[in-house]
Amino acid sequence: MGVSNTIQQLSVFLENREGRLDEVLKVLAGNDVNIVALSLADTSDYGMLRMVVSDPHKGRLALKEAGITAMLTDVVALRVPHATGSLSEAMHQIVEGEVNVEYMYAFANGSDAAAVLKSDDPARVIDILKGSGFSVYSADEAYRANQ
Repeated sequence: MGVSNTIQQLSVFLENREGRLDEVLKVLAGNDVNIVALSLADTSDYGMLRMVVSDPHKGRLALKEAGITAMLTDVVALRVPHATGSLSEAMHQIVEGEVNVEYMYAFANGSDAAAVLKSDDPARVIDILKGSGFSVYSADEAYRANQ
């Protein structure tokens, strides 16, 4: 699975054309892969769909069999309490630790939330966060979030 305490994100490059997102979502649904969180960013030519799903390996294989290129990326899912400033404090600790965050997206999860972080050094991010009193979701927790 990669670095301990990381989760795997399923990423898909999408042509920016009508119906392409629908194709990906139908493949995942048809293979009983639940989407826990997603982020979609686009340019005029393509989009990048990033997802935390219930079974990343199964999702990647199902997409591959449907002719859709997907990749798995190690990310960190920071547990963020619903308290003013908690995300700011966590990000401050990462900055102080001199680690770059390439991108981030979030999802609510009951009594707290998760911020999915991609960095060039996920193990360092985990060490910084845990050393600062924050916790991260295990893969099992993240893949089952909100269920």
